[in-house]
Amino acid sequence: MTTNVIISAARAEWAKVCSVRGLVTALTGTPVVTIGFGALACGLAGARQTGKSDFDPLWFSFFGISFGQIAAICFGALAMAGEYTHGSVRVSLAAVPRRGVFYTAKLIVLGGATLAAGLVAGFGTVLVGQPLLGEQGVGLDAPDPVRAALGCGIYLALLSLLATGTAAVLRSPVATLGLLVPLVCLLSPILGPDRGGRVGQFLPDRAGQQMLHTAPHGVLGPWAGLVVTAGWAALAVGAGWWALHRRDA
Repeated sequence: MTTNVIISAARAEWAKVCSVRGLVTALTGTPVVTIGFGALACGLAGARQTGKSDFDPLWFSFFGISFGQIAAICFGALAMAGEYTHGSVRVSLAAVPRRGVFYTAKLIVLGGATLAAGLVAGFGTVLVGQPLLGEQGVGLDAPDPVRAALGCGIYLALLSLLATGTAAVLRSPVATLGLLVPLVCLLSPILGPDRGGRVGQFLPDRAGQQMLHTAPHGVLGPWAGLVVTAGWAALAVGAGWWALHRRDA
């Protein structure tokens, strides 16, 4: 019975996503900007980079992930916090009184949709970007590009869930984006590969992006880094669950 209720609630959540132009734009924009900016980087600067001894063709083609992750965060933040901004959360909870079902259905839909978009972004980046690198490019017949493409999808889905849980706590798109965008997009470059030490390697973006490197640097391997990002997402989702159950709508 509970499974059928969650499925019905998930259908309703998917209908919400499809009916809001901003959410559709953020979701479709995730693979578009990831593939587009990656291909642009490979086409314009790839020839100048391939001669360097430390050149990583796989990581270089994922240049667009910096933009795609912002779209994924916006998708999760707007989908959750928008319920409070427009007051529609009261209608949603009237239709689905069990808050656990409502929250679970939203997580399934948002995480699943971003995972699908992220997989398109990952495989599209490899298929489009690597040929632009010429002889230095690698194809899907090698294990690392497949791992990176799959990791890209999972990584973006985890960022979307991180944003969803954070938005459930803060209940504001502005506050959620104001917290997560600097955390994910600005803190790692400020710290740099050396300044952050081991602590910097455990930030959600740097840890999760280990999947996109041919030979990851630091103490975390590809899958271990993804587990760290999953831990960040789990903490946010758990905090959102607590906030949803403890506060009035």
